[in-house]
Amino acid sequence: MTPALARALERNTALVDGTLDRLLAPTSDFPETVRKAMRYSLFAGGKRLRPTLVLAAAECCGLSPRRALKTAAALEMIHTYSLIHDDLPAMDDDDLRRGKPTNHKVFGEALAILAGDGLLTKAFEAAAENAADLRLEGRRAAELVRVVALGAGVEGMVGGQVADLAAEGQARRLGKTAAARALEAVHRRKTGALIAASLDAGAILAGASAPRRAALRAYGESVGLAFQIADDVLDVVGDKAKLGKRGSDRDNGKLTYVALYGVDGARAKARALAEMAHAQLKSFGRRAAVLHELADYVIEREK
Repeated sequence: MTPALARALERNTALVDGTLDRLLAPTSDFPETVRKAMRYSLFAGGKRLRPTLVLAAAECCGLSPRRALKTAAALEMIHTYSLIHDDLPAMDDDDLRRGKPTNHKVFGEALAILAGDGLLTKAFEAAAENAADLRLEGRRAAELVRVVALGAGVEGMVGGQVADLAAEGQARRLGKTAAARALEAVHRRKTGALIAASLDAGAILAGASAPRRAALRAYGESVGLAFQIADDVLDVVGDKAKLGKRGSDRDNGKLTYVALYGVDGARAKARALAEMAHAQLKSFGRRAAVLHELADYVIEREK
């Protein structure tokens, strides 16, 4: 990670964390048990990648990043809810996340489910508040909510998780070409859809044109898939202490890019996707510096 990107991530993380802290402050109507469970996972660490993408996209399109903070926080809440639910015994049955016990190990399964539900619904409240703060006209405010819901829902992240569950035990019976298509389809929804939605949301808040929105979405789709491929590589060659997890997808028999192409082949695919992402940013000039650096970072990171 370059010093410039490190400074940008540190600055954005501080801004987003402050916003999240305010959004999840105690109130008389906010049950303290679920509030603690929500905050436990939300502040357990993490790269704050999706919020940074919201802020960077808004800035690319001429809006001060500080004016997009509630939507940036919303995307982090949606991402965190998905991790809480993914870790449940009915899903991946993980007991460690970011080096800490998973939410259901600390608070129990019922409260973990409710904490995830709470984060998801609080996210849409925050995004709607952001639209109101900016006095977006009705159609643009509705488009913001639609784009976030699409990235998070059955045609995006949730649908990708469903496809991932359905593929377990089946993909290995496919030929390599068919397996590769199936794997890409899963991860373009499971990981890429919410990343693309983060960029589109920032652009919508800024009132960006359709071509600019399309370019940022295309960047996000490429970066999202590159991010997942890098995850597959790290699952094999990464330091488990840095990753904050036990076990591996290989141990669990999951189909991955490394299983299909090997470590070197997977890394080559991630690099090609990063180059495709860079190409989408030409029209934004120097304003896209953070996005350019993020495209390289997602494939070079160690955790």
